[in-house]
Amino acid sequence: MATQFPDDFRCPISLDIMSDPVILSSGHTFDRPSIQRWFDTGHRTCPITKMPLSDPASLIPNHALRSLISNYTHVSIPRPKSDPEPQTLILALTSPSSTLTSKLNSLGQLTRLSKRDSGLRRRLTESGAMSAVLNCVGSDNPTLQEKALNLLLNLSLDDDNKVGLVAEGAIGRVVAALRGGSPDCRAVAATLLTSLAVVEVNKATIGAYPHAIRALVSLLRDGNGREKKEAATALYAICSFPDNRRRAVDCGAVPILIRIAGSGLERPVEVLGLLAKCKEGRDEMVKFNHCIQILVRVLKNGSSRGVQYSLLTLNSLCSYSKEICLEVLKEGVFEFCVGLLEDDNEKIRRNASSLIQVLRENVSWVDTKFS
Repeated sequence: MATQFPDDFRCPISLDIMSDPVILSSGHTFDRPSIQRWFDTGHRTCPITKMPLSDPASLIPNHALRSLISNYTHVSIPRPKSDPEPQTLILALTSPSSTLTSKLNSLGQLTRLSKRDSGLRRRLTESGAMSAVLNCVGSDNPTLQEKALNLLLNLSLDDDNKVGLVAEGAIGRVVAALRGGSPDCRAVAATLLTSLAVVEVNKATIGAYPHAIRALVSLLRDGNGREKKEAATALYAICSFPDNRRRAVDCGAVPILIRIAGSGLERPVEVLGLLAKCKEGRDEMVKFNHCIQILVRVLKNGSSRGVQYSLLTLNSLCSYSKEICLEVLKEGVFEFCVGLLEDDNEKIRRNASSLIQVLRENVSWVDTKFS
């Protein structure tokens, strides 16, 4: 008779007995190979709760469950292969005599290990390996460049490293990868700028760096789906710093963002919400045909976040122009906003209430018509 195993021993994804159980921040346990495949396909949520996870996600070994499974089955589950010594990998990376194969292997191993080991990330920055990694980012070899960018992305998880990377000259290397790297390199480079921009002082530094914002706008215009999404996310992070909004507008971001929003991608609407806070951004939006219709479409059919930022953008535009108010009213926005006052999302309720107030203040007949 086949052995019956407790359901808790089985991975929720593969339904097989787990050999290397790991815990996500959501509190749920999965077999490492199964959850890694989940992440490799682009997911960034817990498969069970759908809770958003950090990128990269933290995977904590569930030693207690592993021990229980091993004792229950009376079979020694093979342990994952022991990792090489980090110092050996660092030496291979920094040595002038290292071969390309050795550097690729070291970067790959260090990237994997540093995802979950803050101590290793600190050792890497203190060992002087940062300059060697940056040199690899500047390589003509796309594989070496991509692996180095992924390692830098891991290192940037720590706020101290975000400042240190910029001080080491990372922005120049990353922008060069944005402009001339492979599609995968460009996407990772944009993600890296997003991570660096978490620190407020870095937003100003990135925005002032020649070609940084222009490279992101170009990626937004010409990139594939992943590149467009990462470029829009980076612009959102960078443009929370006011001076960068005008720079993005000057680089032609507004019409590109509106066109992409019209194709169904909501992330650009979030950027438009920030750019609408500056006069230059509003001027460009008003010039674009069907801008209001696209924003209203997101307002009526988008996700909660899309609704929130379309409201924010429309609020800024309506505060700026009575003509825009009239156009918005023709699209039925006032009635729709009244319905949103009962929404579960507090930010949506607040933004809807604010837009209703702006419309009332700018168009005298609104209360008469809708009372």
